Amino acid sequence: MIERFQLKDHLSFKEVTLEFDKNLIIFTGPSGAGKSIFMEALLTLFGLKECDAKSIEASLDLKINLDTWGIEEDEPNIFRYAKDKSARYFINNQQVSRKNIKLIGSSFINYLTLREFKEFENEQLLTLLDAIALKEDRSYKKTLSAYEVSYQNFLEALKALKKIEEEEKKIVDLKEFAAFEIAKIEGINPQVDEYEELMIQKKELSKKEKIESALSEASAIFELESKITEALSLLEIESSFIDESLNELRVTFENATARLNELNDLNIEEMLERLENLSSLKTKYGSIEGALEYLSEKKEELSRYENIEFEKSALEQKVKEYEKQVTDITTIMTQKRSSVLQTLSLRVEHYLNLLYLENVTFKLHKTDLHHMGYDEVTVSLKNTDLSKISSGELNRIRLAQLAASSEFIHDKGGILILDEIDANLSGKESMSIAKVLQLLCRTYQVFAISHQPQLTSKAQQHFLVYKENGESKIKELGQDERVQELSRMISGDKVSEEAIQFANSLLENKG
Repeated sequence: MIERFQLKDHLSFKEVTLEFDKNLIIFTGPSGAGKSIFMEALLTLFGLKECDAKSIEASLDLKINLDTWGIEEDEPNIFRYAKDKSARYFINNQQVSRKNIKLIGSSFINYLTLREFKEFENEQLLTLLDAIALKEDRSYKKTLSAYEVSYQNFLEALKALKKIEEEEKKIVDLKEFAAFEIAKIEGINPQVDEYEELMIQKKELSKKEKIESALSEASAIFELESKITEALSLLEIESSFIDESLNELRVTFENATARLNELNDLNIEEMLERLENLSSLKTKYGSIEGALEYLSEKKEELSRYENIEFEKSALEQKVKEYEKQVTDITTIMTQKRSSVLQTLSLRVEHYLNLLYLENVTFKLHKTDLHHMGYDEVTVSLKNTDLSKISSGELNRIRLAQLAASSEFIHDKGGILILDEIDANLSGKESMSIAKVLQLLCRTYQVFAISHQPQLTSKAQQHFLVYKENGESKIKELGQDERVQELSRMISGDKVSEEAIQFANSLLENKG
C-alpha cells in the first residue's frame, strides 16, 4: 500500500503531503477543487498519466519484484517523479525509463475510468479463464506451455513458407540474376592476393627502364675488381671482404636482371585489364575475399532456387504438422476454458447481484488462430453488448469483473484507483459499490473520487479536496468534519438538519 504521498507545484496545488494507513480511501470536494488533478498526479508517478508537476513522491509498503527490472527492492519502495525540462522517474534513487515505470506500475495498479473495456478484452478474459483452470488443474500449465512452443513453431514455418511462395512468383528473375552474378565473378576467376601481386608488377614496370639503366652503369664496378684487389694487396690488407661483397652484389644484379627479363615477357595490356577487373570486384564487394564469399552465397542461392519445389514441399508438410499440433492442443484448451466458463459467470454474477445487476453472459466462440488459441470470449448484460449499456451499468460490471478476477489472478491485490465509479448512480447503487469495494479492500488499497455520500460514508480514510485563495489543498477529515462534508454532499451548500441526520446514520452503519 501507499503509505505516504507528496505533491509539489502542480497546477492549483503548491504542496501536499498525505499519510495513508487504511485500504478504502475516498476523496470528496466541490467541483473544480482539484480532485481529478490530484488523481492525475498519483497516476503520473507510476507512468500511467502525464502531468507538469515539479515533483511527486510516494513510499510503498508493497513487494513489487523490482529485481525483474534490475532494481533493488527496499522497505519501503520509494517512487519519485521530477520534472524540469523533461520528466524523470526514480525508484529507490535509481532512474527508470517511462516505458519501464509504466510496466512496473501496471503490474500492481488497476485504474478504472469511465467507458473503458480493457477488462473485457479477449486476452484479459482468456487469461482469467486459464487462471481459473490452473487453480483446478495444475497440469494445465504444461498444456499452455506446449501451445506456446507449437504456436511459435507454426508461425515460423508459415513465415518461411510464405517467403518461398513469394520467391516462387519471381523465381525466373531471381535465378537469372543469381546465374549472372556467378558468371560475372567466375569469368574473372579472382585469386586471393592476386591483386596485390599484380600491383607490385605494375610498380616494377613503371621503374623498369630506370632500373635497367642503373644496373648497366653500376655493373662497371666489376671491371675494377682486379684493380681493387691489387691495391689492397699492396696495402697489405686482407681483400676477402671485398670479394664477398662483390660476389653478393653480382648475385643481386643477376636476380634483378632475371626479374627484368620476366617483365619483358609480360603482356602489359592483359595485366592492366586484369587489374581493372580485380579492382572492380574490390570496389563492389570490398575485397577479393568478399567477392569470393558473395560467389559462394549466390551458388547456394541458385542451388536453393533450383530445389525450391522440394523445399516448399518440405515446409508445407512442416506447416501441416505444426498446425495439427496447435489444433490438438487448442482443443484441450477450449475444453478447459469451456469447463470453467460457468465458474467465472457465477462469480461475476455473485458480485453483480451485490451491485443490483443480473444476467451477465459469457460465451466462448471459435475465431481465427491467435497467440492464445482459437477462442474468443464475448460478454453481454441482459443480452445487450457492453458497448450499448449505460455508464453506470458498465462501471458496476467492470467492478464485478475485477472482484471476480481478484479471486483467481489478482489474489495478492495491489492498488485500485477509481475515478468517480459511482457517477450517475442512485444512492442504493452507490452503496452497493461501497460494499463490493469493502470486499476488495481485503487485498487492495482503494483510492476513489466520489460525489455520493453512500460510498463516501464507507471510507476508512476520508480526504476533502478544497480551494483556499485559489490554491488547492487536501486534508483528512475527522468524525465531525465528515458529518459536515457528507451533509454538503447530500443537500448542497445549504446544509439542512435532515442532511446532518442522514449523514450521521450513514456513518453509524459503516459495516
